[in-house]
Amino acid sequence: MPIENSFQHDEMSRKNPGERLTIREVTPAALPESPPGQEAMATLGRRLSQAGVRLIVLLHGSIMGTDIFGAQRLDELGGLKRGYSRGVAGLDALLALMRDSSNGIAPLPGGLKPPLANDDATKRLLDEQIGDAGNFTNAYVELLKQLLNRGLDRPIHCVRELWSCEHHHLGRAMAAVSMLGRLRDWSETHKLGQGDRILVQAHGQGGLVLALVSNLLCATSTNSRTRLLDLLAASASQVNRPDITSTVQRVAPLLSNGTLLNGATLDVVTFGMPVRYGWDPSGLGKLLHIVNHRNLRTDGKTWLSKMELPQITMEMPIAWGGDYVQELAVAGSDAVPATDEAKAANKAVWEMVEPFDGFERWLECARRAVRIPSEGLGILADYKDSTGSTNVRDHYFGHAVYTRLNTMLFNTTEIVRTLYS
Repeated sequence: MPIENSFQHDEMSRKNPGERLTIREVTPAALPESPPGQEAMATLGRRLSQAGVRLIVLLHGSIMGTDIFGAQRLDELGGLKRGYSRGVAGLDALLALMRDSSNGIAPLPGGLKPPLANDDATKRLLDEQIGDAGNFTNAYVELLKQLLNRGLDRPIHCVRELWSCEHHHLGRAMAAVSMLGRLRDWSETHKLGQGDRILVQAHGQGGLVLALVSNLLCATSTNSRTRLLDLLAASASQVNRPDITSTVQRVAPLLSNGTLLNGATLDVVTFGMPVRYGWDPSGLGKLLHIVNHRNLRTDGKTWLSKMELPQITMEMPIAWGGDYVQELAVAGSDAVPATDEAKAANKAVWEMVEPFDGFERWLECARRAVRIPSEGLGILADYKDSTGSTNVRDHYFGHAVYTRLNTMLFNTTEIVRTLYS
């Protein structure tokens, strides 16, 4: 995407990414029982420190209870009722695999739904309910901190950030504003400046939040940024989010004069992020996308996922081709805001960031099968999570594996090798 992207949607190019792309095989490592693995992590910590990384932010949501595929919007569009599925074999079965009511993904206890609170109680609940499946647990954060900081005079701070999991445009845009406020807080707390780096590792749609952050951090002032911030500030009172109003007031002048991070640099790594919003590289340092991917294609286009009906409905339950949430939660899908006020605000944001709408447009975007966005480096990694099990809790359709404790060494190794060699 171009400099001054101004919130344009990704072009979803099916062209070979070429040198931007690397293919990897994952070897899981149980770090608590592996002294060599622990020493490797310590070495990686030294390299991160030498590169200037002072803070690692682990951003995630919840797979459970959040309409992870965005099937609500597809049903609201009335795809089946309007007959769009007629003549497309397997589409009814695919939608059943995507809906919260029939995909096997359990709801959160007590009917808890987004917006999720970024507090200790909610994080403990997620740790208890889903463990390290698409969830950076407290145990993950503590182990990462312990291993990276062995022998470092200046420790790398590691924090866990739970975003609201409102899987619609308004929710992601508000989460982006909240993230800007948090980035400012961290920059001040840790006295960051020139030469220092913040590394955000974002799982799933948390990556889309960072894509919006990149557009808001654009090096030059844009009318689109002003319009979006004004829109969010105006809608915040209607949806009872006074924190958004105050954060917009706080960060808007810092964005205009380029001082939000006190001169520090923001690097981003996404894990299993659907390709939707475009990225603006002008306000970022380094950008890397990692996707769980196994090639099932016969046309030689190994960098694309496989989206063929009805075959996909046989592959998905065992995560045969990799991450199906990344593949299917594309433009046209989404959760639906709960109130009329939120729906109106969501529509206003939506008109800025995503031109695609309609059931057929979603199907078109899904069939494009794009794994890597147009901006940034990419790694297609076989995480070896397809074991033949049809128990969704074992893999959550290929979307769970990135945050497992036994993939920490692989992820950190690839991040350092790709971004900080």
